[in-house]
Order: sequence, then C-alpha cells, then structure tokens
Amino acid sequence: MIKLKSRFNLAKEEKEQIIADIKGFFLKQRDEEIGDLGAMLLLDFITEKLAPFFYNRGINAAKAMLAQKLEDLHELEIWN
Repeated sequence: MIKLKSRFNLAKEEKEQIIADIKGFFLKQRDEEIGDLGAMLLLDFITEKLAPFFYNRGINAAKAMLAQKLEDLHELEIWN
C-alpha cells in the first residue's frame, strides 16, 4: 500500500494565489479584510483538516469507478 504524506505541498505561487483568493472571499462575502497571516492560518487549517477528507472522497469515487470498469471487462469474457 502506498502511504502519502498527510500534508499537501503547494508551490509558492499556488500558495500566494490561494491566500489572495481567501482574502478576496472574505472581503466580498463578509465585507471583512483579513491579512496575510489570517489567510495563511485558514489555508493551513484547510490543508490539514479538510483537504484529506475531500482527497479521500475523490480516491473512493475513483475506486468505485474502476471497480465498475473492471466488472465491465469481466462481462466481455467469451469463455467462463
């Protein structure tokens, strides 16, 4: 079994863009300005607590799809 790191590594540019997006979200949705530190802390929370949940959801969906495709292959067998 492959063991992945529990932490998602983001490139510097990706992290900067996400922080800007978080700040923009707070300004637009909550009419509240948060600084870089607040946005970074929120990003850290999301990557540590929420991202693994959604990642695992995606993996489980992929496993279900692959299982269905494998079943489709079994149905193509000529000799049982």
